[in-house]
Amino acid sequence: MSERPVRIGMVAGEISGDILGVGLIKELRRRYPNAIFEGIGGPLMIEEGFKTHVPMERLSVMGLVEVLGRLFELIGIRRKIRQYFLENRPDVFIGIDAPDFTLGLEESLRKSGIKTAHYVSPSVWAWRQKRVFKIARAVDLMLTLFPFEARFYKDHKVPVAFVGHPLADMIPLESPQVLAREKLGLLSTPIGPSQNVVALLPGSRSGEIHYLGEIFIETAKFMLSQNPDVKFLLPYVNEDRKQQIEEIMQRLGPELPITLIKGQSRDVMAASNVILLASGTATLEAMLLKRPMVVAYRMSAITFFIMKRLMKAPYIALPNLLANKALVPELIQAQASPQNLGKSLLQRLAKNSENEALNNEFIQIHQTLKQDASDKAAIAVSRLIDHDAN
Repeated sequence: MSERPVRIGMVAGEISGDILGVGLIKELRRRYPNAIFEGIGGPLMIEEGFKTHVPMERLSVMGLVEVLGRLFELIGIRRKIRQYFLENRPDVFIGIDAPDFTLGLEESLRKSGIKTAHYVSPSVWAWRQKRVFKIARAVDLMLTLFPFEARFYKDHKVPVAFVGHPLADMIPLESPQVLAREKLGLLSTPIGPSQNVVALLPGSRSGEIHYLGEIFIETAKFMLSQNPDVKFLLPYVNEDRKQQIEEIMQRLGPELPITLIKGQSRDVMAASNVILLASGTATLEAMLLKRPMVVAYRMSAITFFIMKRLMKAPYIALPNLLANKALVPELIQAQASPQNLGKSLLQRLAKNSENEALNNEFIQIHQTLKQDASDKAAIAVSRLIDHDAN
């Protein structure tokens, strides 16, 4: 434990980054009780004493084309944060995910002599692999969540530490379905303890719901036409997203048995028999909860055209990437139709023996990622700080 005052700059760009950030702040504060944490962060980080200079949601933009509409605002925010940290120099600056925003900031700060770390590797191993050279210029240390990422950076001589994933530490190896339903207050509803339930997670951002919301509602309609006993749970992150979802439901299926639940997406997934979700961190969470899933993703035609030509990895879903094989279905763009998604979900509701084998695969991956990640990340960052001080 160090009593010296330490200033730690951080930028997190979305909800998953906020979760990682708050875990790291807690562990670093154990080592540096007088530390100042500031930059851009979300509500969890703020509750832990983090000072955010810009609301985190201003950085939450998806897709190449969608970023263009906010480009000047994002450039302005980065310039403002860069200038602040040049005038109020931190002992270390940590970019948490959001690589298109944070890596350029890290490179600039590092050139001025500020130590930099990046928490969560961009998908450089999957597409735009030449970015690794920019990363080498931008960071003193890369903190990776997954072991295959660490191997990639070692091969390219970039300082790296595999720390595991905090979600693997937080989520137990077993997540009983009935307990989750009880926590959500569903045992006294038509859902009860044994009803077949499908969790629908079209994403937490407006753009994701724009592309997937209607398809997910239409998928529910298709499934009900094949199995009238299925019920659905759909979590939402805030009132704006709830309103967006309700407008779609009112238009396409006001009679559908879909229960909207504020927050608690992890409990919603744990309460389900199978999950339909957008590609992203939620697929990792679903895997750690040991639930069968179908992964869908849609984006603008231009973004998809560009991504398809740059993509090097064979999969987009994290369970598949971690296993290096197709554990869960991935349906992208036109493939992500209500009929395709619905048929795949119904198959997974019925295949108990295959789901048991899938569960065993998920347990093995969970154990690999369970590394006490926040503590490991804090140890690696503190070495940067203390090395500079010595």
